[in-house]
Amino acid sequence: MAPGIENGQIAQRLILGLALSGLAGGIAFRLGMLAESGWLGAVLVGTAVFGFGGWPWAVLLIAFFISSSALTHCGSGRKAEVALDFAKGGRRDLGQALANGGVGAMLAILWGFSPHPVFWWMFAGSMAAVTADTWATEVGLLCGRSPWDIWRGKRVPPGTSGAITREGTIAGGLGALGIGLLAVGLSPVGGSLGLALPVGLAGFLGMLLDSLLGATVQRIYWCDRCGKETERRIHRCGQPTRPLRGWKGLNNDGVNALAALAGALSMGLWIIVWR
Repeated sequence: MAPGIENGQIAQRLILGLALSGLAGGIAFRLGMLAESGWLGAVLVGTAVFGFGGWPWAVLLIAFFISSSALTHCGSGRKAEVALDFAKGGRRDLGQALANGGVGAMLAILWGFSPHPVFWWMFAGSMAAVTADTWATEVGLLCGRSPWDIWRGKRVPPGTSGAITREGTIAGGLGALGIGLLAVGLSPVGGSLGLALPVGLAGFLGMLLDSLLGATVQRIYWCDRCGKETERRIHRCGQPTRPLRGWKGLNNDGVNALAALAGALSMGLWIIVWR
């Protein structure tokens, strides 16, 4: 264990993190924000982040979760029809919890063994990326505008994987910058206000990568009965779908995890090169 971090302190925080994340996950489950498996994911991620990182790390994670869950449930009735073609609904499951928080949890564990400043800023970049992606998706669906497929260069139906809207992109950028400002305010390693911008940019880049991967290599299926693209192997009509494009095994959770990793690596590279 790194100097300055006692084994007993880590153990105490892990126990407290387990209790707090279990309680928070239970409340989120009751409110319909998490599926049962998502509750487990929240406990795994929350325990690691709080146990090895402490309060600053936990608060940044909570900021992502609360803001994203609130946007997911905002106008849920209007978004319900489109959401039926997503692989997952509004209740986050284990896969989504690990995809959004797994990179951050691993960075917290690395911090616990070696509290180097780069791990904190990489964590901030990761949280900025998943926040930007979620905000962009939810606001884009709320605006009701046909999104733009950045790979094919054309308008596509709302909910198409990888497609973007102007409103969603702006919202994603603001969400990432908000995480950057919060990361500076919570920073256990110091840092000027100017660091909020690179965190926001790292998150924005992660969001754009998510859209690019969603439009190109994410596994997408086709329902012959409905004549629609979907992320589901069994469409909402009950018809088995067939692969349309993308890499086998790379679902939306995998794309989200890669976006989180991209945000972390972008911020880590910035810190190493420029700081």
